[in-house]
Parts: sequence; structure tokens; C-alpha cells
Amino acid sequence: MNDAVNIPFDNTYLRVASTLFANQLPTPVKQPGLIRINSALAEMLYINPKQLESEEGVAVLAGNKIPQGAEPIATAYAGHQFGGFNPRLGDGRAILLGEVIGQDGHRYDLQLKGSGITPYSRNGDGRSPLGPVLREYILSEFMAALGVRTTRSLAAVTTGETVIREQALPGAVLTRVARSHIRVGTFQYFAARDDLESLTKLADHVIARHYPEAAQANNPYLSMLAQVIQAQAELIAHWQSIGFIHGVMNTDNMLISGETVDYGPCAFMENYHPSTVFSSIDHQGRYAYSNQPAIGHWNLACLAQALLPLVDKDEAAAIPLIQPILDAYGDQYSAAYQQRMCAKLGIAQANHETDELITDLLVLMAKHSVDFTLGFRVLADWLDWDGNAESAKAINSAGLYPLPAEFQPWVLRWQQLLDAGQGKHTTDIGIAMLANNPVFIARNHQVEQAIQAGNVGDFAPFHKLVDVLAKPFEFDAGNKGYADPAMAEQRVTQTFCGT
Repeated sequence: MNDAVNIPFDNTYLRVASTLFANQLPTPVKQPGLIRINSALAEMLYINPKQLESEEGVAVLAGNKIPQGAEPIATAYAGHQFGGFNPRLGDGRAILLGEVIGQDGHRYDLQLKGSGITPYSRNGDGRSPLGPVLREYILSEFMAALGVRTTRSLAAVTTGETVIREQALPGAVLTRVARSHIRVGTFQYFAARDDLESLTKLADHVIARHYPEAAQANNPYLSMLAQVIQAQAELIAHWQSIGFIHGVMNTDNMLISGETVDYGPCAFMENYHPSTVFSSIDHQGRYAYSNQPAIGHWNLACLAQALLPLVDKDEAAAIPLIQPILDAYGDQYSAAYQQRMCAKLGIAQANHETDELITDLLVLMAKHSVDFTLGFRVLADWLDWDGNAESAKAINSAGLYPLPAEFQPWVLRWQQLLDAGQGKHTTDIGIAMLANNPVFIARNHQVEQAIQAGNVGDFAPFHKLVDVLAKPFEFDAGNKGYADPAMAEQRVTQTFCGT
């Protein structure tokens, strides 16, 4: 068998403008070792997973060998970090190998994260500890299994080297896949430099790559902005519906493609409370769960500001064109959020009554510290499954998480609404609910357990967790422990950036 790694690169980004990046080779590591290959994703990208598992493949994934057709670069961008603008950030520990076109016809970046120093490292070491690599692999692939738009993880490898953070930790490299790594901060980088030529070329590339229909609009850049805003409104609504807290929603962590990126201090909320924060660096709660929709709007306003000279050379004329598109975000987010929350409750159509029902449910959840994931999941147990109780239990996991008795008046209102307006068989409603409410999520204590085991060379917990989370809606009694909320001594209250 030929172990040579053949990756069908078809690179375009580095042809846009030389100002968008710096040419940069990965820094070789001491002794790369394979942790995991995402075989299904590799095949979707026309990459042979067996080649990636070979000695040469692991060398490529670690940055020790550059495959034919790769043109490694570190991309430039700026960003607002916790509200403060930094005009020069860029890939400080990530190198983009190139682009491939997948079986779905979309173009994807292949990026090595933790692959060494770049011109944008800002005194950093360019490396990643093992923990953040395992975390991103687990979380990004789980998000994909939920149907959330997200960057993906193609592979994880160890480096045989030590990374110094608060302590000495084993190092690793993640191969990340994204529709592109172009950020709000990428546009800010060139807008801050008044580099209209690069800004224009970047926007034209984004239109061609992500929003080709915008090219036919009277004002393509305005159309592009509108589509980015819609994509982000839908993405953040999806986050809120599953209790995902990003933790570091800086403008350099918002992708123009509408995908979730940067799984550093992120976490899934367990006991519901709108002000929940996990990130160790978010001291003021700027990126708390309840603030995420508004922060998304704030970030998009930064993008709109960067695009002003493209929308119209006269800024005074551009603002009234952009403002209504930016203002539409609130309604777009609310519509997407209500649709997802109604689907979780088996409700076909959102209206004022369903809005009140959802609000009241969340108030109850917060008052009684109900687990956000299981609280929704077990509501299906309260339905009349029309004589199919046994099959309902097999599908759902009845009795997994009892709701407090105080929920009964709310449940009665919900059932009455379903009876009055659905016109559907209640078993069908229940099955639809189970398809919109995961039973397994990436619980923080389980992710941490996988990381701690990995730090001492045991990757079995990591592999098991990834496998369980690949089917988050399908209850398996043999994996019940993965559905259980953390006990008091297991709770993780803070999450950390990999840098």
C-alpha cells in the first residue's frame, strides 16, 4: 500500500492579496504520535484516512512534513477582545496548509493548530497543550453531531514535547477544518489600516466563496453583510437553544462563514441560569449565556463599520443603507430562537402564547436549578404516548431526570396548547421532541476527565466520549452515566484558554 499522503489542495486565499497573510512553515516537533483520525470527515474531503494514520500521515498532521500542494500561511486579522480593539492579532499558533473541495462541493481550509511560532505570535510559543486539543476535538465534533454550524476536527496528534503554561503539560496539534477562517477581525484589520484595496479584494473573495448570490445584487457588499448577519443570528439562536456558552466572543472569533470557531473556554450549561459564565478570563460576565445574542449584534456592528467604505465611498451615505440591515438582526435572532425552542417543545408554530410559555419555563428552570438539557429531554415523558409507553421509554429514557412537582401547572398549560393547536398524533410530537433535545451533551466534568486521562497517556476516556457524543439524541441505557449531571464534587466551574 502507498502510504504517501495525497491531499487534493486547491488553494485560493493566498492568491487574493499578499497583505492577507504571512508565508510560514510549521515548526517540526520532537516525536509525533497519533491520537485520533476523523475518518468520515477525511473521506468527505477526498483524503484517505489510512494515509493519515501512516507514519508519513502523522508527520503531516504534526507539521513535520509538508504534503504536496500545501502552501502554508499564517493569516492576518485584528479584533476586539473583551471590547478593546487590537489592530494586529493574526494566527499566533495556527498555520493554514491550504484548501480542499469536499464531496458536498464546498471549499474547506485545513489548518494545523498548535504548529509553532508565526509572525503574529506576540511572544507566545505557538504551541498548544494537549488539553485544549482534546477539548476542541470533543466539542467541535459534538456540535457537528447536533447539527450546529461549526469548524470540525480532522485529527489530533501528540508532539512528544512539553508545553509550559501554569505547569508543564504534554503538547499536541489539532487539524482543524473550516469553510474558511475569515473573521470579522480580518475585515477590521484592513479597515483599521485604511487599506481599501485589500479590503475590497477580501470582500470579493468572501462573496465568491460564501455568498455568491450577493454578486448579483445592486450593492454586493451590502448583500454580503445582510447574509452574514442572518447566518450569525441563526447560529447564536442555535447556541442558546442547546445551552452552549462560547466564552470568548471576540470579533476575531466570529467567522464570516457563520460557523462556530474557537473552543477555548467554552462550556455547556448544566443547571439553567441566564447569567452563567465559565471562562476564567471573563471577570465581568461580558460573554455570559444571556449576553451572547447582544454580543453577536455588537460584533456585527463592528463588521458593518469596517464595510462602510465598500458600501459607499461617502460614509454619510453608507450609514443609512447599512443601519436597517444591522437593525434586522434582532428580529432575525428572535425568529430563529423561537423556532428552535418551539421545536424542543413539540410546538409547530411560534406565537405570543408560545413565547410566554417558553419564558415561564425558563423562569421555572432557573428557580429550581433544573438541568437545561435533561429538563427539556424528559418533558416528552409527560406526553400521552397513546399506549406506546414501553416503546416511549426505550426511545427516551423515562425516569432519567424527574422534574419538580412545581412544574405540573406549566406542563398542563403546555399540554393544553398541544391539544388545541397541533392536530398531530402525540406520539409523533414526542418523537419529534426527542429529535430536537439531546440526551447526551459534552458535560464539562466528562470533558475534563478525558483531558486529565489524556495528560497521563490514557486516551480511552477521550475516544469513548467522542463516540457517545456522535449520537447525542439516541438514548442507550449502557451509556446512562454520560447523561447524568455532575455530582457536587465533579462540577467544573471554570474553563480556560489554551494560551
